[in-house]
Amino acid sequence: MTRRFPHLLSEIALGPVTLKNRIVSTGHHTHLADGSPNDRLIAYHEARTQGGAGLIITEVAGVHETAAFSSELLMATTPDCIAPYRRLVEACRRHGARVFAQLFHPGREILATADGLMAVAYAPSEVPNERFHIMPRAMSEALIAEIVAGYGRAAGYLREAGLDGLEIIASHGYLPAQFLNPRINRRTDAYGGDFAGRLRFLREVIEAVRAVAPDIALGLRISGDEMEPNGLAADEVAEVCAALNADGRLDYFNVTAGSSASLGGSVHITPPMGLAAGYVVPYGSAVRERVSRPVIVTGRINQPQVAEQILASGQADLCGMTRALICDPEMPNKTAAGRLDDIRACIACNQSCIGRAHKGLGISCLQHPETGRELDFGSRSPAEQPKRVLVAGGGPAGMKAAAVAAERGHRVTLYEAEPQLGGQVLLAQRLPGREEFGGLATNLEREMALAGVEVVLKTEVTAELLRDAAPDAVILATGARPYLPEIPGAEEAQVLTAWELLDGGANPGGSVVIADWRCDWIGLGLAEMLAANGCRVRLCVNGQMAGETLQLFTRNHYLARLHKLGVEIRTHLRLYGVDAETAYFQDTLSDDAVVLEDCDTLALALGHSACRRLEDAVSDFAGELYTIGDGVAPRSAEEAVFEGLEVGSKL
Repeated sequence: MTRRFPHLLSEIALGPVTLKNRIVSTGHHTHLADGSPNDRLIAYHEARTQGGAGLIITEVAGVHETAAFSSELLMATTPDCIAPYRRLVEACRRHGARVFAQLFHPGREILATADGLMAVAYAPSEVPNERFHIMPRAMSEALIAEIVAGYGRAAGYLREAGLDGLEIIASHGYLPAQFLNPRINRRTDAYGGDFAGRLRFLREVIEAVRAVAPDIALGLRISGDEMEPNGLAADEVAEVCAALNADGRLDYFNVTAGSSASLGGSVHITPPMGLAAGYVVPYGSAVRERVSRPVIVTGRINQPQVAEQILASGQADLCGMTRALICDPEMPNKTAAGRLDDIRACIACNQSCIGRAHKGLGISCLQHPETGRELDFGSRSPAEQPKRVLVAGGGPAGMKAAAVAAERGHRVTLYEAEPQLGGQVLLAQRLPGREEFGGLATNLEREMALAGVEVVLKTEVTAELLRDAAPDAVILATGARPYLPEIPGAEEAQVLTAWELLDGGANPGGSVVIADWRCDWIGLGLAEMLAANGCRVRLCVNGQMAGETLQLFTRNHYLARLHKLGVEIRTHLRLYGVDAETAYFQDTLSDDAVVLEDCDTLALALGHSACRRLEDAVSDFAGELYTIGDGVAPRSAEEAVFEGLEVGSKL
């Protein structure tokens, strides 16, 4: 298979360090640590090195006390960090990987201190950011010197810990990028003004790091374009990289996109599935044209075929495939073995990776909840006593439970009432910009096939079927249906559920009002679909904003799409009633009536009700009986897949 992936699976040197392949897990905040690498973080990274990744770049490590913004942030400000980092390096090197660490200061891109108080943020100048609403304090020259020294001190500790390389973070509008940006850096001293002055801080940081770590790899992570009006543009970034390349102190450049400073720019920190695979590549290519060192490019590179094409085209030298490795740590080994159909491709849903991280929770994956939980679910223990297991329901919960149970040695049969597996995933993938969500069903179906699950379609499980099959254990994963409350006046109007509209059999007319209680992807996606088809759409959400329950990068991306389509969004509205041409709502803050006329169709996105009919019918089953997923209570695919893993592991 190396012949099919001659670039991706080939060695490459980054300065004095040779990597076994060009697959990189780039730095990302996992929220698994507690100030220094611990057992959870080490197990997480080791799983990716066992899976064949060539380079692990660990998450940001603060270089100065003013860089701290959470209790989970790695800090490299004292010698106490040396021993934990050494353990991490040793664990990853056992599998042939190299390990780099990131050196970090956020500057003004800081929301709060570790104990939740508003932070005193420091930046080159007193220019506020847009996303966090923080007014920073301009750094004195003494503080600049102190922070530069902090970079050097941290580099010394990490070199002593055995790191193969270091990476200075100048991406996403963080402190070095703030010095580089003439719209943020308004200083008139030696650290501002012309191009050389704005570059001075970063050059001093590089020199401080090189002074203590001359013999390991050193790279720069930078946004090829910060994707926001006041951010660094592509031509400015290319000029910076060309100048630093000429200095000869760096071994590589790591190109990403976006900025933490604005809502629109921050979408590109962890781009959702609505953005094309590999869309950052042109920015990496622009840098590569100006430098003589290797260039890493990252940004929705979720398949080895995509990565190989990028490398073969000469637009980059290595590919950051971070979420691909979060979703399938074995992706490199599967690629090398030619098992491409077995790769669990990332769908960029952002629910369990950055979504959990933004809640302060340990990183995981919607499709592979073993991620981040390696100490609990890192390996499959064979079943002590193989059982006959019947799974009712072929949605995400049932498929994951069946796959895990069968992999452990149980004899598993899964029954699905519909002619196709997938459950609500089949509806989700019909929404614009959500097409890749169908990969969840495809990947879980492949997991079942590899594990040897018997699948029976178009067959509803009944009490009679259960008696005839006589299983030892039953897993009920019967899902949910749309919640339909009593709506005054509904008999006079066209009232359709989101499911009915997604099925495509109903004519919504020219003007649709969407009642969206859940504030998730259904309301947003339905609004976009209808608006793109020419409807006038009013999205009425019972919340503070449309998409309120979604991960913010995902939400903001899709809100931008609705804005471009002219969708009218109304917030804080609960559905009150409807008649032939009017929808009636009540403001949830004031209780005032809100009347929306010219309504051809009232579309309902009011959540779901669990399907419990089978659970009631088999309550007297004598064997092991489990209910999982939406059958317990309607939630999201994340809970469904995790509960499938959990019950499949305990049988």
